[in-house]
Amino acid sequence: MKKVEAIIRPFKLEDVKVALVEAGIIGMTVSEVRGFGRQKGQVERYRGSEFTVEFLQKLKIEVVVEDDRVEDVVSSIADAARTGEIGDGKIFISPVGSVVRIRTGDRDSTAL
Repeated sequence: MKKVEAIIRPFKLEDVKVALVEAGIIGMTVSEVRGFGRQKGQVERYRGSEFTVEFLQKLKIEVVVEDDRVEDVVSSIADAARTGEIGDGKIFISPVGSVVRIRTGDRDSTAL
């Protein structure tokens, strides 16, 4: 099993959700996060004054899938989240040792 974490632009969430549902993914976790990469923040204007927003708002989507589904999930997220501009985000893939469904005690692939 693998955990796929994607950092995306907030306005792309609905597109990514639809793409994952169409790919057969039935569950995901979404968190609001802040950070920066190559964008290094943005210059904003408020009441005539300029200031730099160093940490930009992003969303983190987490999905745990079987190994054979990883490439489908990654391509679905990348295609749906891409704008072609700097700041589209990143996708991280990590191994998952085990999963336990709290309600039933199911483990690993049956818990997904």
